[in-house]
Amino acid sequence: MAERIFVTGGAGFVGSSLVDRLVEGEGFQVTVYDNLSSGRKEFIAQHLKKPNFRFVKADLLDAKKLSESMRGHDLVFHLAANPDIRAGIENPEVDLKQGTVATFNVLEAMRKNDVKKIAFSSSSVVYGEPKVFPTPEDYGPLQPISVYGASKLASEGLITAYSHTFDLQSWVYRFANIIGRRGTHGILVDFKEKLKTNRGELEVLGDGTQRKSYLLVDECADAMLYCFAHSKKQVNVFNLGCGDQITVSRIAEIFLEEAGLKNTKLRYTGGNRGWRGDVPEMFLDVSRLNALGWKAKHTSEEAVRKAVKELMLKCRP
Repeated sequence: MAERIFVTGGAGFVGSSLVDRLVEGEGFQVTVYDNLSSGRKEFIAQHLKKPNFRFVKADLLDAKKLSESMRGHDLVFHLAANPDIRAGIENPEVDLKQGTVATFNVLEAMRKNDVKKIAFSSSSVVYGEPKVFPTPEDYGPLQPISVYGASKLASEGLITAYSHTFDLQSWVYRFANIIGRRGTHGILVDFKEKLKTNRGELEVLGDGTQRKSYLLVDECADAMLYCFAHSKKQVNVFNLGCGDQITVSRIAEIFLEEAGLKNTKLRYTGGNRGWRGDVPEMFLDVSRLNALGWKAKHTSEEAVRKAVKELMLKCRP
């Protein structure tokens, strides 16, 4: 592992869990670069006074600040992005700037500072609506159906292009749905917010038949570091998931069970997707990850149940 590590979005949901591990690593110097638009300083507060940690509050669109801040580092973990897929419906420019343009700026800062390694948090949504399940990393053509997915795919393209053109080494991680402690968005947070106003009824987007894979955030961070340490190609692409699925209806049931809400009714909005751009089914092939030597400790259902408990969803009457 490189000694001087630069983490974009390091105060975010996934980023802060990764930073926890990096700061604890022997001999690592960690810089978190985050504008706190979705990240929270409280997620990294425990590290602020440590001698091997530095926090820079700044935006990736500030190319000059980014390049200055990255100087002297060996490796970039690029996790910063708009975390809300639905936000791209109202304002597509969000994903263009915070996704694609931000990634270009990161790569340019790396080129100017001679930083040769980048690990990138991509997403399963780059596959769009694949016809092969479970979906392997070499599936194609890749046709995302959301602006968020398009920005992730564009970022992947920039990273592979820079890898070959400027002799970088890259790791691209296509995440399943990541859940767990410090969660700030997604289905569990959506359920939590809805039950704050009405415990008698829980609105479920879509018809509940959507099926996806879920991975705990701590396991996601572990998998990222494991792949980085054990896969040494010039471009390394991995699906990160647990190898099974769970339906939205079952997630709602588990949520209510753990919240102790026995009389709450489920109300479905209808349709086979929760919102425009939502992929009804996602099932990642994780055989490449497993063959490398890493396997998730929890199934999707176990991950959901554990995440509900970790989030301390305070929905009990």
